[in-house]
Amino acid sequence: MKTEVNPSETSRAYAFDMWIKAPMPMVTLLKTLDVSRLVKTSRKHGLKFNMLMCWCIGKAASGIKEFYLLPVDGKLMQYNTLAVNTIVINSQGEVSSCDIPFSHDLQEFNHNYQCLTRQVAESCINHDLPDSMVIGTSALVDCDIDGAIGMYSGIFNNPFLIWGRYKKHWIKTTLKLSFQFHHTQMDGAHAARFLNDLQQTINSVI
Repeated sequence: MKTEVNPSETSRAYAFDMWIKAPMPMVTLLKTLDVSRLVKTSRKHGLKFNMLMCWCIGKAASGIKEFYLLPVDGKLMQYNTLAVNTIVINSQGEVSSCDIPFSHDLQEFNHNYQCLTRQVAESCINHDLPDSMVIGTSALVDCDIDGAIGMYSGIFNNPFLIWGRYKKHWIKTTLKLSFQFHHTQMDGAHAARFLNDLQQTINSVI
């Protein structure tokens, strides 16, 4: 569920006044993650690497209150649930969008991920969760990239992560990603904390 809140009554009051009408309010941070644990878990338990990444993103974001606020159409909206979006190659060879409701239970999240991405792939119909604060992702797994900057459309202000192919090294596996966010929603310190929490979540996956 989402509700409109008075920005002046939130911790984002100053940021709302400063950035809500800015022509380019998006900020992007780049980070290299150690995803050795995710690769090992994916292979050992037959879980998709992309699903594990999406779950870790949702779990890291769930502990940061700024993720539950989002500027929408010039208003500040408060959400009580999160979702992680993934891009699906559908049965027509095109791309469709699929929002996965976040759950702290990895098994439940994996079940929803499998069912919903299969549904979207077969039907070619996007699965949207408009009442959840959606974190966008795009996995360019066929590309060896050093970074990517998302496009600001002026329509969607949701946070967005992009990553490419992970790289195997002698003792670890790394993944470079970008994290784009609206400055009204959070500051650089919040974003940096999220990325640090994301690494810690990856390291603790069982």
